[in-house]
Amino acid sequence: MKTLVIAEKPSVGRDIARVLGCQKKENGYQEGPSYVVTWALGHLVTLQDPEDYDKKYKEWKMEVLPIMPERLKTKVIPQTGKQFRIVAGQLERKDISRVVIATDAGREGELVARWILDKAHCRKPLSRLWISSVTDKAIREGFDHLKDAKEYENLYHAAVCRAEADWLVGINATRALTCKYNAQLSCGRVQTPTLAMIDRREQEIRNFVPEPYYSITAAAGGVVYTWRDAKSGGTRTFSKERAQSVADQAGQGVLTIVQVEKKEKRSSAPQLYDLTELQRDASQSFGFSAKQTLNLMQSLYENHKVLTYPRTDSRYLTADILPTIRERLEAVSVGPYREAAVKARKQKLPAHPSFVNDAKVSDHHAIIPTEQYVQLTAMSPDERKIYDLVIRRFLSVLFPPCVYEETAVTAKIGDEIFTTKGKRILDKGWRELYENEGGRSGDSREDEELASESASEGQELPFLENGQKFPNARVKIREGKTKPPARFTEGTLLAAMENPVRYMESHDSKMAKVLGETGGLGTVATRADIIEKLFNSFLMEKRGNEIYLTSKAKQLLKLVPSDLKKPELTAQWEMKLTDIAKGRLKRETFMREIRSYTEELIREIRLEEGTFRHENLTNKKCPNCGKRMLAVNGKNAKLLICQDRNCGYRETVSRLTNARCPNCHKRMEMIGKGKDAVFVCSCGHKERMEKFEERRQKEGRGVSKKDVARYMQRQKKEAQIPVNNAFAEALKGIRLDEES
Repeated sequence: MKTLVIAEKPSVGRDIARVLGCQKKENGYQEGPSYVVTWALGHLVTLQDPEDYDKKYKEWKMEVLPIMPERLKTKVIPQTGKQFRIVAGQLERKDISRVVIATDAGREGELVARWILDKAHCRKPLSRLWISSVTDKAIREGFDHLKDAKEYENLYHAAVCRAEADWLVGINATRALTCKYNAQLSCGRVQTPTLAMIDRREQEIRNFVPEPYYSITAAAGGVVYTWRDAKSGGTRTFSKERAQSVADQAGQGVLTIVQVEKKEKRSSAPQLYDLTELQRDASQSFGFSAKQTLNLMQSLYENHKVLTYPRTDSRYLTADILPTIRERLEAVSVGPYREAAVKARKQKLPAHPSFVNDAKVSDHHAIIPTEQYVQLTAMSPDERKIYDLVIRRFLSVLFPPCVYEETAVTAKIGDEIFTTKGKRILDKGWRELYENEGGRSGDSREDEELASESASEGQELPFLENGQKFPNARVKIREGKTKPPARFTEGTLLAAMENPVRYMESHDSKMAKVLGETGGLGTVATRADIIEKLFNSFLMEKRGNEIYLTSKAKQLLKLVPSDLKKPELTAQWEMKLTDIAKGRLKRETFMREIRSYTEELIREIRLEEGTFRHENLTNKKCPNCGKRMLAVNGKNAKLLICQDRNCGYRETVSRLTNARCPNCHKRMEMIGKGKDAVFVCSCGHKERMEKFEERRQKEGRGVSKKDVARYMQRQKKEAQIPVNNAFAEALKGIRLDEES
């Protein structure tokens, strides 16, 4: 008898098959003497669409809402039906005695496997493989310590509840809004609060009134001192008269050193990476989108096998990982990391390292290197950048703290106080890992703090002692203006989604704690996709690195029920889903509440008075249906789309390319198609495709016909994608009743 192993993806399945000796390759699975390994393609099974329950739901009408099937059923996804039949066929084999679930170790991975098993009516004994990396060693150890699948039953129930709740709320609210306002409007418990956070930031910026402030410095003896208010301790004043008075008095006196205080301080390395923090730093350092970083991490995890599981929300390791540190250091002892890895191996770790905390690790520990030997040349340039961030962070926590001597100097000119600080590095410690990185420590929060320090702090100080006097101090008044909050970038939006507490209206401490513990809006696995969906739905657009809401999003936020705009809804759900996963709450109780809540939402939308109008209509007519087209900004392209979703026509007007301007080296836009295409730069430079190809060939980097054909093929493919990609499945087959 044999054991069937179900992996989540083909690449992982093949790795497991190789380790288990399954050398016989078949269509959709591999077989060996004791094991058969097959795989899903992500989800093979999903929840049925409304029209699967009753044909009347095919036509979108307000009067049939809410759609409330007594029991939500699943169906095989048509596009991956062939693979499902292969998996089901293996499950039905007489020589298969038990099944090992080897999908990703988490709530969603559990759902992928259990829905397949349920749809295939599998009743065979189940075991669970729970690993954080897919190296040969991790797979072997995982199979040596398989878990009983019953331990994960409640995790599966929590996953089903999350999926069913999102279906009931999302589909009903989306259909109600779309029917009522005759526009493609969608909402959900994660994407709508995310839009609301951006809207609130825009309101803060719009309402912000810059206020002038004044700071005073005194230069004496080669040192710059900053005035400090004796009462408040602040280094600014908003009164010009006060600033002038201080400057006048100080300018007539002698600067006297009244206190020199030296302290030895230690700065520890920042914590290890979870996915969100890695996405933040990759966005800040390289301009990578959240989705791009996740894809690169997934490749380093699945294909290269050099990093551990990417979708983690923990920045700590468990104690059982400590014995493997030496082997991981040996694996990364290549290229630019060899010397640092050798040093790290010589370091004696404390009995309880700060980066080890079992209580702060749920499904997966922080992202660290695996024991797999590394081939840097096999990685793409972008993969190298992500790998570099993770390895330096991993090595840094194994290095000693940075030790420095901080000198705080207090001086007086008359009765006015002036201060300065100086630092002298005694032992670089972990900071030596970032010496050749332009000072970038890879910790965005720390960099922000350092950037905000006073200009007089951190300077090299000469020998100073109490009582020293410096006549003729040069006193200056510097005028500045308060700045509004910065607009969101993908990196800062990820951080706000992870910790949305400041955007809560209720200020409920319990909910705030839950949001902090469960990872805020969305999960580490879904945030990148949510951001992409908001761009693809034309609810957000990018200008440079900054994110702006579109007119469509602003109108949507006025029409959507207020509950769906609050992070508190996710907090409430996650509290209950956690209780379900831990066996403290019954699944049926939670779903009764969700059904009741969905009915309330539909009543609220029905009673709401509002209007929606397209503010981006152009005079260009759709070549298919003749209706006026909408001008929209995609994430990296400008498009024209038909306002009628049933038509679905779209065309790309211009696309931001990776081609660089010969004058200012910024990325250029490509307007038009094929030989008629023109490259345009914001600095004013323009060149036709023919001239561009000539120039690039002279530079030795010609654009081939293959490159152009690939671009044209991508354009053609995009033209077939549904306009509102985020809710394409939910909106397909829409038939709006004219009277609704």
